[in-house]
Amino acid sequence: MPTPKDVAPAADVIPHGDPFALFEDWFAQASVSEPNDHNAMALATATPDGHPSVRMVLLKGHGPDGFVFYTNFHSRKGGELAANPHVALLFHWKSLRRQIRIEGPITQVTPAEADAYFASRHPESRLGSAASDQSRPLENRQIYLDRVAKLRAAYPDGNVPRPEHWSGYRVRPERIEFWHDRDFRLHERRRFDRLPDGGWTSTLLYP
Repeated sequence: MPTPKDVAPAADVIPHGDPFALFEDWFAQASVSEPNDHNAMALATATPDGHPSVRMVLLKGHGPDGFVFYTNFHSRKGGELAANPHVALLFHWKSLRRQIRIEGPITQVTPAEADAYFASRHPESRLGSAASDQSRPLENRQIYLDRVAKLRAAYPDGNVPRPEHWSGYRVRPERIEFWHDRDFRLHERRRFDRLPDGGWTSTLLYP
């Protein structure tokens, strides 16, 4: 049976450097190894008085300017984002035994960005978004399906206009933490913190 000494990983496998380049590398590997939705991430929001909520959403854009997701502004998360524009994201790729945590404030994407992404979606997804009063009570599912069908009849090509209350947010990270699972729970963690000049500092953390 192996001992911790036999399996202990080399030090500093997660190096200091550009956290966005490291994210790109891990994200690319996850696109190959994850069986479904490698771009799925947990999005944590909170009310102004500190009551948290979390749900899974899909990452739809990323780069040095931030991490983008889309939503209905009238949803619960939309209301919380409007009241408290600070979020946390979590990617967990079980196939790679890795996770990434991201924290920072949000800004809305431009209308042109939102229009471009909405137009890129499957027509049925566009219809479903336009018909949904997301997070609000629904007496029965048929009511929603009937609304989708009505829009489908009005827009047989699926080119329903983007609702004004449907758009996206960009998370500008102030902190990014990379975590790599290791045997015997000798995990490896490195946290990057944004500096006032836009650069990054980092430190290893105890697991």
